[in-house]
Amino acid sequence: MKTKPTLTTVCTCLCVSWLFLASGRNVEATSTSRVPSRPSVSIVIDTKTKTLNLYVHHRLFHTYPVALGKDTTPTPVGNWIIIQRGRDWGSGFGTRWLGLNVPWGIYGIHGTNRPTSIGHLASGGCIRMHNSDVEEVYERVRIGTPVSILGDPLYPLRSLEDGHVGADVRLVQDRLWRLGFYHGPLHGRYDEATIAAVKAFEQKLGLPVDGVVSERDYRALGLIE
Repeated sequence: MKTKPTLTTVCTCLCVSWLFLASGRNVEATSTSRVPSRPSVSIVIDTKTKTLNLYVHHRLFHTYPVALGKDTTPTPVGNWIIIQRGRDWGSGFGTRWLGLNVPWGIYGIHGTNRPTSIGHLASGGCIRMHNSDVEEVYERVRIGTPVSILGDPLYPLRSLEDGHVGADVRLVQDRLWRLGFYHGPLHGRYDEATIAAVKAFEQKLGLPVDGVVSERDYRALGLIE
């Protein structure tokens, strides 16, 4: 019996592949199905205040300023876990890398060689920190540490079509699944199965059938007023 999934582009860091991250030097990585729990330490990233909040034993330990994704390549809103820890990936990544289990691309928390970008929407979706800050966070988190990224997955609102990825795509997939039109994984990729589900939804409601999620479709899905 299928259980109901929880709701929860690609970073400019994509010069590093998953294979490199998994097999390169100075990296710790594990399968998401085997990650240990780490309830005593957690991270909350607020996209409005552009801050990373580190909690230890459920109490706020420290707040750090961060740089987040640009409007065209937003930081992935949702609940994730750290699946990789690495050191010294190169100047673009600063001194530390903490990879997240986002299903539609490679995203992580890392240092930067552009400290003036901190506090701005400047990345391809990753969370940038001052090197000294990410080193401090790195020492306190482990594989399996939960990371919550707070924000509106529909901001900025965009029309979704073939090839798009992101939290907004995943939100649409979740709503279509709940309505019985989509039967695939909630992986945040606007693929053929998602297009087919959108078209079936549009046809059912008497909307123009184009397979593109426009503002009209968002309203029909009940995702915006």
